Amino acid sequence: MKALVLCSGGVDSATCLAMAVDKYGAQEVLALAVYYGQKHQKELQAAEKITEYYHVKLQKLDLSVIFANSDCSLLAHAETEIPKESYAEQLRNTDGKPVSTYVPFRNGLFLASAASIALSHNCEVIYYGAHSDDAAGNAYPDCSDAFHQAMNQAIYLGSGNQLWIEAPFVNLTKADVVKKGIALGVPYELTWSCYEGSDKPCGVCGTCRDRISAFEANGVTDPLIKS
Repeated sequence: MKALVLCSGGVDSATCLAMAVDKYGAQEVLALAVYYGQKHQKELQAAEKITEYYHVKLQKLDLSVIFANSDCSLLAHAETEIPKESYAEQLRNTDGKPVSTYVPFRNGLFLASAASIALSHNCEVIYYGAHSDDAAGNAYPDCSDAFHQAMNQAIYLGSGNQLWIEAPFVNLTKADVVKKGIALGVPYELTWSCYEGSDKPCGVCGTCRDRISAFEANGVTDPLIKS
């Protein structure tokens, strides 16, 4: 294996997967989907569909016990409602802290876990789909370029200079991600981004709003909205 891709089932990770397959070939790519106690299984089901489409091996990891005491609104045990606002609107009330859908240090945990798995498969690179829109305003601090650089150095040093992280969108917007994905022919109809687990996306949570806007910025309609 050459590359491990963190695959959440969403737009960003699906685009990362397409890029890795385009560069290395499906046989050299391993996808990793993580269950962290989220309210629904739609993300993981989407990850399965996307990896099947690209003929990429999928490994699953359960890290839900680590978040058992978190009150993040994305988690099944949380009593907090998922906000039906944009991230910008939510940040007005956080006093500089991350939004309520921030899972504590999730990307750090995912990347550290992925590093161990990647090294076990002799991979040389980990891909993950952090982008600048999520990092803006400190909404998701573990999506920032500074965080990426720090984790990349830690994993590179901790792996004996064998493994590094590739975050191709860390300085790009979600609209930029969709543009790249359209060019690569990513099957976005197979992805899932909504924080709710209904049959169709809610269209009003922060991630739905960002997703819809990203497709509109590229002059196309989100295929999940079409359906």
